[in-house]
Amino acid sequence: MPSIVELTQSLVTGVGIGLIYGLIAIGFSVIYNASGIVNFAQGVFVMLGGMFAHSILTRYGLPIWLSAIIATILVAAVGVLVQIFVINPRWRRNAPLFAIILATLAVQLLIEQIVILTLGDQPRTYPEFTSGGPLKLGPIAIPYQLFWVLGVGAILVFALTQFFNRTPMGRALRACAQNREAAALLGIPVERMLIVAFALSAGLGAIAGILITPTQYTAYLIGTPFGINGFIAAIIGGFGSPVAGLVGGIFLGITQSEAIVFFGAGFRNIISLSLLLIVLMFFPKGLFGGFAKKA
Repeated sequence: MPSIVELTQSLVTGVGIGLIYGLIAIGFSVIYNASGIVNFAQGVFVMLGGMFAHSILTRYGLPIWLSAIIATILVAAVGVLVQIFVINPRWRRNAPLFAIILATLAVQLLIEQIVILTLGDQPRTYPEFTSGGPLKLGPIAIPYQLFWVLGVGAILVFALTQFFNRTPMGRALRACAQNREAAALLGIPVERMLIVAFALSAGLGAIAGILITPTQYTAYLIGTPFGINGFIAAIIGGFGSPVAGLVGGIFLGITQSEAIVFFGAGFRNIISLSLLLIVLMFFPKGLFGGFAKKA
């Protein structure tokens, strides 16, 4: 039976990784709500965020905060290119939705191969944003990077909530989510809104990758597991509001972390998929689906 210390330490770890899942889940939700598309390339945005930040940091010696900003902008630009050259042509031809989703999978594979050829296949990491950690609370160790993840996550959720509720562009994105045809009839440029959605989604994925790289690592192959877990978190929370995605991610991260303590690392994915099936069975719209629609 795990001790209280082990359970508490795993809880801290679960919150940290869950916040990352939550940011990825929000990225899924932004695109899905604007277009009905599930972007399975979301995981590579996480990978690119860490890889770009590491490359800028090591090659040009820029401060980590500036490297993070530049990397986020670059990944957002990649998201825009994906929308313009991959999604939009199929969107205009009224391609079946599953064909567009398959195209996002192809984009993921293509970007991974480009990263291998240009940046290599070796894992990369860089120091935590605040040195000198971890913070010791008795036998419990809390990495300083967790506070960065928590703070940035809270700021992003607040900013996105204000953006969607109070700005004209945010309201336009919500209108596209509710009824794209009616939004177009009202003069809302739906295709331009999709570009904004992909830029936001890619930027969120990049920030998640930048935040997690100091505590783990980044490499060309991390996109798939992060993308899958972010997608599960989005389903658990419900494709609705940023808060729902973040809470879904934290719930998934804690569940995984505690499952490792009780059953071992081999059961991590089994527990995640079992949780997904339970949520789909009893809460088809997610744990917060109904609330998110009203918010």
